[in-house]
Amino acid sequence: MPNSYARQGEQVGTGVTVIVPTYNERDNVAELVTRAAAALAGRDAEILFIDDSTDDTALEVQRVAADAPVPVRVIHRDDNTGGLGGAVVAGLAAAASDVCIVMDGDLQHPPELLPVLLDRHAEGDADVVAASRYVGGGDTSGLGTAVRFGVSRAATWLTKAMFPIRLSRSTDPMTGFFLVDRSRLDLDVLKPQGFKILLEILARTDLRIAEVPMEFAERRHGTSKASLRQGATFVAHLARLRFGKMSLFALIGVVGAVANLGIMWLLTEAGMPYVWAAIIGAEVTIVGNFLLQERFVFADMRTDARGLGIRFLTSFAFNNVEAALRIPIMALMVESWHISSVLATALSLIVAFFARFLFHSLVVYAPRRRRTTDADGEPPVDTAALRVIRAIDAEAMRPGEL
Repeated sequence: MPNSYARQGEQVGTGVTVIVPTYNERDNVAELVTRAAAALAGRDAEILFIDDSTDDTALEVQRVAADAPVPVRVIHRDDNTGGLGGAVVAGLAAAASDVCIVMDGDLQHPPELLPVLLDRHAEGDADVVAASRYVGGGDTSGLGTAVRFGVSRAATWLTKAMFPIRLSRSTDPMTGFFLVDRSRLDLDVLKPQGFKILLEILARTDLRIAEVPMEFAERRHGTSKASLRQGATFVAHLARLRFGKMSLFALIGVVGAVANLGIMWLLTEAGMPYVWAAIIGAEVTIVGNFLLQERFVFADMRTDARGLGIRFLTSFAFNNVEAALRIPIMALMVESWHISSVLATALSLIVAFFARFLFHSLVVYAPRRRRTTDADGEPPVDTAALRVIRAIDAEAMRPGEL
């Protein structure tokens, strides 16, 4: 359970909740609260910190809250599920107001812009109001180096290219400073991974968006949370949002297939018979694919599934059985059709894709069986055919521009 501290121990009804996800931002808390409270003077407001820190940021929020001119609360998460995006969703669920403003705790988002977001929302034609670095009057100098600016711009262009319709009215879908009307948002549809929660909201909903310009400030304290790992998580999450789980599974399969072909080519060039080269390539990529699928494809299903060891053994066994059937067929294609072993392997991998996906979705990551009964006291019917239908239906209904 998260540790929660509240000013005077109670949550009060407010007109706006400012949600601030934090990770080791202790030195920024006092100034952020002071500036945000000044910007919100005369408004019914609260500030809610969702803290994933490993330092004493939560205690600092509690100290500042004692004398703050507006109610200040903090929820410290021991398990930072979903990263920064998960923290924002937790904040949206715990907010005292339906009008919520999300902002970073590093002071790069100017608190003085809070009333501008609220005034724009009050016009009534938008469910989301985003503070954009790229709309007229915005500024990106706080990004610092040209490399960071280039990476940010490239990520924005990639995102807009993948969602040209849903993001047509957004110049900065990567911003972390935005207002959202919680009453218009179904929190259950959000599956945050990483730190681009506005993209998650816009991709999974049809909320109307408006923008106001923002001057992105320089970081005062702490260090940037951006990293190669965060970048990989973002790319994987973007693929999941745009194409769904099946296509992300396919993307990893393509990576595995390229690795398989590369290993096989190297071994055959070294003089190894192509059948043995195919076996070694298959074993290496089976293990590699499983690790990538665990991290990027089926991460949301691991909690309810069986243990890691059982998942690995089940996946490994199936893939080896599949390979044991596929490799002789590949050899037959080489001998009978007189095509190259590499081409035959590629064709057989494509055919095997759907069988692998369905097996992993329905068997490897299937929820553990629970003792449940229907209204008549009988176990509910759940056939393999029904599970296949549900899996296909789930993929068809995932986010994306169909």
